[in-house]
Amino acid sequence: MEDVSDPPFRALCKVQGCDMMYTEFISVEGLIRDATKSVQKLDIYDEERPIGIQIFGAELDSMMRAAEIVEEAKPEVLDINFGCPVKKVVCKMAGAGILQDIPRMVKLTEAVVKSTNLPVTVKTRLGWDEKTIRIGEVAERLQDVGIKALSIHGRTRKQMYKGEADWTEIGKIKENPRIHIPIFGNGDIDSPQKALEYRNRYGVDGIMIGRASIGYPWIFKEIKHFFETGEILPLPTIHERVAAARQHLKHSIEWKGEHIGVVEMRRHYTNYFRGYRNIKYWRKELVTNYNPAELFETLNKLEEHYSKVEEMAMA
Repeated sequence: MEDVSDPPFRALCKVQGCDMMYTEFISVEGLIRDATKSVQKLDIYDEERPIGIQIFGAELDSMMRAAEIVEEAKPEVLDINFGCPVKKVVCKMAGAGILQDIPRMVKLTEAVVKSTNLPVTVKTRLGWDEKTIRIGEVAERLQDVGIKALSIHGRTRKQMYKGEADWTEIGKIKENPRIHIPIFGNGDIDSPQKALEYRNRYGVDGIMIGRASIGYPWIFKEIKHFFETGEILPLPTIHERVAAARQHLKHSIEWKGEHIGVVEMRRHYTNYFRGYRNIKYWRKELVTNYNPAELFETLNKLEEHYSKVEEMAMA
């Protein structure tokens, strides 16, 4: 969720019912060197709480020093990312790269736990590849050194985001009598029906949602409503979609500056307006224009156009 789960995005998710959020992951090397981009990611706001700050790294001293810096930002949780599969992270033995060296993973985690008064949690994957799935051992050892919860993505690093996430191993960990910390499942949850099915089948304490929320923060409200009532909420209207996109763009520019705010917003438009007929014309306007005023005007025209389409369909 790099360049995605920032304050403008998180604000929308919170309004739509997300119970717990995490920042973008932050490089500990950037953090201890006071790199602007890394330090900016420490920005959290009261309306986002409870929130966790997520860090990644591979060096013991850097992880410990970063934990002290994170504590000063006063999140509810410090989360360690041992799951990112991206090559530039993995090649430094950070993220999912650490799955190649479980003893080192445990040592780093224990050092962070001892370096902070914050609850420490971990996000990871099943293993490095299908031949080295040791998540059962990892869960026990990380629990033993003091983590308070474990989130597991149901793929190996080798899989990246391909194929279907396998929650079977996650379910086995929940059944392990030695495990007493909360276990959260992650991977491929993109509907209320699937969220309920996987929660019931695998017995997880909670579900983490990442990619399915990009441009679609309503997924949290939809899932919670389905859990409570068994009913599927109507899809958001074009007015709700445009209002969310407009707010997101406005806050993105305010927080990141005009150029970066406009550019990093582009990945969200596809999902905000997915399924609308002939949306390619409007999407092209939104992802090629750098002028904020013109972008807001495009959103206004898009809303006017599709609201008329919806009215005609209902007539």
